[in-house]
Amino acid sequence: MNDRREALTGIAGYVVAAAGAAAGMLVWAPYARRGLFGGFEGQSEWDVVWHGLPVMTFGGIAAALGAMCLVRGMWRRALGFGAILAALAVLGVTFQVLDGPPPPCGSVC
Repeated sequence: MNDRREALTGIAGYVVAAAGAAAGMLVWAPYARRGLFGGFEGQSEWDVVWHGLPVMTFGGIAAALGAMCLVRGMWRRALGFGAILAALAVLGVTFQVLDGPPPPCGSVC
């Protein structure tokens, strides 16, 4: 009976991680659309894909697994996932993964 419970917990972990990854991608999608199709003179900014997609996807996974650990009472693992999430947030701010294209300069240019 214990093996079955461990298997179900493992499957639940995979499902939660996949849902977190999907949520991260869904949050990232509007910024990606603006960055890829709204650039200056139709030019795409691929940094939105190379930096933004991994940060948001891994952030979604870390948040979902951290929440699962909190629900199951695994405080140390939840704290570890919180640290990973904080590191990804710092990385995201450093690379400005959600900035999108720069605004048009108007009459200043």
